[in-house]
Amino acid sequence: MVFPDGFENKVGFDRIKGLLSTYCSGITGRELVDSLSFSDTFTEISSLVEQTWEMQLLLSSTDPVYVDNEWDVRELLSKIRVEGAYATEEELFNFKRHYDSLRSLLAYFRKSDQNICPQLKRVAAGVKYYPAVADQIDRILDRNGIIRDSASQKLKEIRSEIRNLSSQVTRKLQSVLRNSRLEGIVDPDASVSIRNGRCVIPVNVYNKRKIAGLIHDQSATGKTVYIEPAEVVEINNDIIDLEHEEKREIVRILTAVSDKLRPYIDDLLISALYLGNMDFVRAKASLGNRLGSVRPALSETPRLSWYGAVHPLLFIAFEKLPDRNVVPLDLTLDSESRIIVISGPNAGGKSVCLKTIGLLQYMLQCGFTIPVREGSEAGVFSGLFIDIGDEQSIENDLSTYSSHLIAMKYFLKHSDSDTMILIDEFGSGTEPVIGGAIAEAILTELNRSGVYGVITTHYSNLKHFASNTPGVVNGAMLFDNHLMQPLFRLATGRPGSSFAFEIARKIGLPDNILNEASEKAGKEHILYDKILREAARDRRYWEKKRDSVRRLEKRLEELESEYEEGLQTISKKRKEIINAAKKEAEDILQGANRIIENTVREIKEAEAEKEKTRKARQKLDDFREELKSRGTDGGELKGKKFVRGKSKSGKPEEGSEVIGKAVKSKDDRAAETRIAPGSYVKMMESDSAGLVEEINDLIATVSFGNVIVRLPLEKLIPSSKAEYDRQHRRSRKPVLDWETTAKRAGFSPNLDIRGMRAGEALPLVQEFLDRAWSISYPVIRILHGKGYGILRQQVRQYLSTLGYIRSFDDAPVDQGGSGITVVELDI
Repeated sequence: MVFPDGFENKVGFDRIKGLLSTYCSGITGRELVDSLSFSDTFTEISSLVEQTWEMQLLLSSTDPVYVDNEWDVRELLSKIRVEGAYATEEELFNFKRHYDSLRSLLAYFRKSDQNICPQLKRVAAGVKYYPAVADQIDRILDRNGIIRDSASQKLKEIRSEIRNLSSQVTRKLQSVLRNSRLEGIVDPDASVSIRNGRCVIPVNVYNKRKIAGLIHDQSATGKTVYIEPAEVVEINNDIIDLEHEEKREIVRILTAVSDKLRPYIDDLLISALYLGNMDFVRAKASLGNRLGSVRPALSETPRLSWYGAVHPLLFIAFEKLPDRNVVPLDLTLDSESRIIVISGPNAGGKSVCLKTIGLLQYMLQCGFTIPVREGSEAGVFSGLFIDIGDEQSIENDLSTYSSHLIAMKYFLKHSDSDTMILIDEFGSGTEPVIGGAIAEAILTELNRSGVYGVITTHYSNLKHFASNTPGVVNGAMLFDNHLMQPLFRLATGRPGSSFAFEIARKIGLPDNILNEASEKAGKEHILYDKILREAARDRRYWEKKRDSVRRLEKRLEELESEYEEGLQTISKKRKEIINAAKKEAEDILQGANRIIENTVREIKEAEAEKEKTRKARQKLDDFREELKSRGTDGGELKGKKFVRGKSKSGKPEEGSEVIGKAVKSKDDRAAETRIAPGSYVKMMESDSAGLVEEINDLIATVSFGNVIVRLPLEKLIPSSKAEYDRQHRRSRKPVLDWETTAKRAGFSPNLDIRGMRAGEALPLVQEFLDRAWSISYPVIRILHGKGYGILRQQVRQYLSTLGYIRSFDDAPVDQGGSGITVVELDI
């Protein structure tokens, strides 16, 4: 039940219906649009909404459904229901196209996925399609809707005879025309014409007696007559007789086909209505896709929980205006807050909010999907009542206020807990104090009856009532009091200010008038309105803060996730590096073993004394154990001094710290400090110790004896003064460096950075140069390609900043030329 009778016009549903009709392809669908009606049955509403939603999904799929309902066959089926009646060729052809559309649609639903459109498949399953009906029509009609010659044997003979006679007429006419031209009776460019369905020859009026035949017509000037030669008159008469006989045979054929269709008429009418209904459902779905509508969760009990609700007509109006967007509406009506009393400034969107609620709920209960966000819920109401606009009537002697009171009387009489009421400007139209008191009394009774609803007002007593009454809550249309413009957003839980003085001041009313109005309104009222404005301002402020905090929390969560992934990657990389180091240590150990065995063999071959041989082997065994301990302890002890874990007495040596078999001296422990100018360091891939001269932008200048090198801090590890002194003592004897030898053996002097950006290539060049310098490799080659020369320039600029580069230049022309830079290190 809806109230008043003009409900659809008040909420704008009549315009929705007009728009919906444009999406229908046939008159049957448009008739269903015109007959749309409000339903309060949950199962019916649920089924209709589900069908619309399924059709929306099908229209948006890769294989969209197609519904063609251009031809209305109901009148034809009603006509041939009468015995002796028959369908014309055109009617039968249109029916055939209609029936082909039905066949295609049913076939589409038969092959469709049951999970996508169960409701539409269920409806389609109840429609009967008879191939025999289509076969009967196909047997007598061709693809252009013309009766086939093969429709009957008699028709085939008649048409064959007509064609033969027509050929004779043509030959005779051409003969007469040709002779007449030779005799000068007709013009040289004259040709055969048709007059009154007969073939004739145009002849000058002065020569009409020269050709025997019948005159059928005359030109407008009277200078030309059209004669049917006597030679073809009889033949044409025969043709006309045959054409009449052809028509009688066609009628007989059509009557026979109509007789065969008659037993199926009831089912054919049902299928026609089904096709019209699918056209109607497709129209609703097309409109729904345009509006971005969804299927809300439906409930049998009255309630609303809408998120991002949009007024459909506003959405369509703003479609072509890129700078205008509809402000979405969030609304909740439940058992604890059944009625919302919305207040706020004029032109702030209160009436639009009211119409949006009424229109969307009405559309939903007519079987539409509605433009809200996913997750929205909606219940079913048995009645929708609205009081909006001016219903005054001169004929019935009704004022504006009287018309509102009549509507309130109807609301009080027919409202219950399954009713939604929508009242605009509640209590207006009469003296404010009395009108506000009556409105409060009416609202009390409506609340007592358990109705759901939305009410707009400016009355303060109604705002107080909503704040103190269970089941009723305040709502406010937000207003930007800095820009003095409405925001068109609804906030529930608090009343809104009318901003009357602010709007009046913005319009330009004189201050003396506003001051006088403030005095007349009273300080209490002005203070209450001020408090509401300040509350609105504070609420917006804290909402912005809350949104800012939410964004920061989300960003922190993203960073936490990124750091967690980074730590996992680093841990994985660390394990890979340790495993690679262990593998490298094993390879070095195996090489050292071979060298040791060769040394022993040389000792034996030299026939040294047994005692000396034993001591040499003992030293080699000690060396082997030291290499093993370095290989097993990996990168954690790299760069530290390795000694035997115990002294001759079996205790750790004084001033040492034992870690497994590795012992760190006091000097080594003291070196484990922050790298700074004056401290001693080692390169990660070399045992050479150096002295830090200075540090600038994470680049350290390190002195390795007579060589000064600039290196990133990340490539350095702390060392000790003792280590530095040992390496650079003048009397130091050269020692075989097994690790360096192994690295030189596996080092490639060529680096290929072609196709890389400078940001990717320079770190690789830096690492490559560090490795080459650490193993004292004198000449290396960097392959950067020619291209535009940008990468070559970047590489050479970097090389020019390094102190240990003796020179760099292009490779010889036959070895790559300017595409390769040959670098000579200062070893």
